[in-house]
Amino acid sequence: MIPVKGFTGQKVAVLGLGRSGLATARALRAGGALPVCWDDNPSAREKAEAEGFACTDLGRPDALTDIAVLIVSPGIPHLYPDPNPVVAAALDAGVPVDNDIGLFFRSFAGGEWEKFDIAPRVVAVTGSNGKSTTAALIDHILAEAGRSVQLAGNIGRGVLDIDPAEDGSVVVLELSSYQTELARALTPDVAVFTNLSPDHLDRHGGMGGYFAAKRRLFSEGGPDRAIVGVDEAEGAFLAGQLTEGPSDDRVIRVSVGRKLTGPGWQVFARKGFLSEYRKGRQAASIDLRGIRGLPGEHNHQNACAAYAACRSLGLAPRVIEAALHSYPGLPHRSQIIAEAGGVTYVNDSKATNVDSALKALSAFSNVRWICGGLEKEGGIAALNAAAEKVRCAYVIGREAAGFAMQLSAETRVCTTMEQAVEQAMRDAEPGDTVLLAPAAASFDQYDNFEQRGDDFVAQVTKRL
Repeated sequence: MIPVKGFTGQKVAVLGLGRSGLATARALRAGGALPVCWDDNPSAREKAEAEGFACTDLGRPDALTDIAVLIVSPGIPHLYPDPNPVVAAALDAGVPVDNDIGLFFRSFAGGEWEKFDIAPRVVAVTGSNGKSTTAALIDHILAEAGRSVQLAGNIGRGVLDIDPAEDGSVVVLELSSYQTELARALTPDVAVFTNLSPDHLDRHGGMGGYFAAKRRLFSEGGPDRAIVGVDEAEGAFLAGQLTEGPSDDRVIRVSVGRKLTGPGWQVFARKGFLSEYRKGRQAASIDLRGIRGLPGEHNHQNACAAYAACRSLGLAPRVIEAALHSYPGLPHRSQIIAEAGGVTYVNDSKATNVDSALKALSAFSNVRWICGGLEKEGGIAALNAAAEKVRCAYVIGREAAGFAMQLSAETRVCTTMEQAVEQAMRDAEPGDTVLLAPAAASFDQYDNFEQRGDDFVAQVTKRL
């Protein structure tokens, strides 16, 4: 646990008592603060009260009197489309609003660090797609290299639930736009921006607000090293804002769309080969094509970003290359779950938006594509760019028929995962890939994308 500093003897309100909220309350108490907790869910309150936390309805008049700061869980809106009433009341009362990420950055460093030979480092990863894989890959590479490393944030442990730093240790954080937008302190040593595509636009008031939320990771604290995917206009703009000139190697540019040139520091992948260039000369090359845990161009982008992060922490190319080959992949992210009768079964339930689904489709051929769910803002017409990859789309979700009508590929309206898997497996021939890449949220039928992916795995497994 990382005890929260700076609030000894003060009341701190915690709104939302899920995994991160309850961990925050514990860390506040460990640091000497007096947590005042609330969640609209009675069972969440009961769990907090069982640990001795006081629960008070923060929506009542005067509930925020004498509160030093309000800590908000990621799922609670604080600006768009409308702020939560408790957040609005805090802003009206002049009570600062923060989250667990902000508390972490203000509390992680300690006086004991003066005794360390090597200062601990924090690597923070954000972006629209690939941030979980990139963060997990950095963690894997560092662990394989013998470094003390912890994975936290949106993946792994809650950020305030990790162990205190050790000499030379590294914390790898995956951070969503919900987290970077609100945190009052953001000071990673290395910051990674993977890419940007439309997502969560209602929460951020459009693409401009969404990009601004991601950009805060780089602008608030000024990381020592910034690793930026430049295949989109926003990434190229961000890299340009951070650099002091063409040879400034504090910014490492990453691409899977083109060869990067110039006197700076670049890492890019073309035709399955990762290349590192520094000062206009090639420093390393890695063949990514045979790495089973990283299929497809989108995973090659993740590999480039993770490679750049680990190089910035001093690891040698050959050490990184060896670790890439042993990376097992993450559940629900281009996860090969079975191969039978010449057919490959892939679970990419995390492909919850159009861009991530397109990248998943591009990684395979002869696809029996299971898609559909709660459609996101912006529509799904762009999915038709990958129609030539698709032998048939098996559409699930409550609005499966409407989803199917927007696709140019052959479709079958299945509605449920059970029907989709059964039909896709019946139709599949040797050389085909049965791919779950929904291009939609899961909440019309499942609690989360993990539950959807687990259902896919279970439906496939029981039929093999």
